[in-house]
Amino acid sequence: MTSNCRVQVPATGVDPPTLTALQLGAVCAGNALAFYDFLTFSFFAIQIGNAYFPNADPSSSLLWSLGTFAIGFITRPLGALVIGTYGDRRGRKPAMLLSFALMGVAMLGMAALPSYGQIGPLAPVLLVTLRLVQGFALGGEVGPSTAYLLEVAPRHRRGLFVALQNGTQHVAIFVAGLVGWCVATLLSPSEVGAWGWRIAFAVGVLIVPVGLAIRRHLPETLPDPQQATLVPGAAKTARLLIPISFVLLGATTIVTYVLYYMTTYAQDSLHMGISAAFGATLAVATCSIGGALTGGLLADRFGRKPVMLAAAGAMLVLVVPAFSWVLREHSAFALYVATGTLGFLAEVVSVPVVVTITERLPRNIRSRTLGVLYAVAIAACGGSTQYVVKRLIDATESALAPAWYFAVALALGALAMALLRERWPEADRGLITEAQ
Repeated sequence: MTSNCRVQVPATGVDPPTLTALQLGAVCAGNALAFYDFLTFSFFAIQIGNAYFPNADPSSSLLWSLGTFAIGFITRPLGALVIGTYGDRRGRKPAMLLSFALMGVAMLGMAALPSYGQIGPLAPVLLVTLRLVQGFALGGEVGPSTAYLLEVAPRHRRGLFVALQNGTQHVAIFVAGLVGWCVATLLSPSEVGAWGWRIAFAVGVLIVPVGLAIRRHLPETLPDPQQATLVPGAAKTARLLIPISFVLLGATTIVTYVLYYMTTYAQDSLHMGISAAFGATLAVATCSIGGALTGGLLADRFGRKPVMLAAAGAMLVLVVPAFSWVLREHSAFALYVATGTLGFLAEVVSVPVVVTITERLPRNIRSRTLGVLYAVAIAACGGSTQYVVKRLIDATESALAPAWYFAVALALGALAMALLRERWPEADRGLITEAQ
């Protein structure tokens, strides 16, 4: 599974540009906004289902809503290919501006879209269309923005800089959970279902003009595409990297989306109130922020592979007992502790995974290759996760089904991690950028 080929890091003659904290925040803001948008839909899946897919059977409405959530993942690979290629040819900055603007348009549409009761069958058609636009935008955001963070990072801080991408995603999800909790607490259930859920999407729109303004003034990192030249044998290495990367990203995606299904799970399977359910989101997001930063720092200190395997092993040991404890105790405390612990460990795994894949890709194809890999894995695994989990719970009549789904995906991911050759600290010393 290894090769002796190496790709030398091109000498650009200049140091990576130094960004202010505000500029770093603007780079991460697009991915954060995308996750705020996507996860807000997930959090209010029950209310959106009732608004756009009214049915006498609440379970049917929820499944239609979750199916629409999954549809948004279909256009992620297309967005990754189109906007990612644009980012490799024209620059990271214009690609990030395009994806961010599209996300803002789609989010505004979600906040204002009339319900089925107001415009009939046109409502779900427009809802699906907006989800497709959202998916296209997010698919095109990940590759250019992650490549940009890696390229502006000092070599010995690549893990930490990429961790900012993951960490700010969870900051956005925390905000989404907090907004959802406020909506659920301050409004009656009928008001939440009628119009309150729209507030969460409207809040997200507010960041779009600020993010666009700051991103316009970012320095560009894309050099001459001819600077990153593959030596003989690199194509074979890349072919080995792609399937391993797909499994790694797919596994971490399933883990993440199972954890963020817990808001719906708490309401639908544990029959908790909506306020308590949103607390699970806050717990996962808070602990995931810490996990992302911890994962980045540990990956820079001890290497990518040891950190991935250690955290994955801990999760495999804990996941089924954690879910069993939640079901036995049936309390908000148990739910928060279990999901928060798993969320922390999930990010300790995820950050080294993303760093490993990104730094092994040549700069001149990094944006689109990373974006497509990520988008295909997310579309295949993430988009279906919550729908599959709900189906498994119904089919098995077991509330432990999410834990077993989580464990199987993670075990496959751990196997892929074991197949990777540890190549740190070579990357931090600038010796290689491609898998070996």
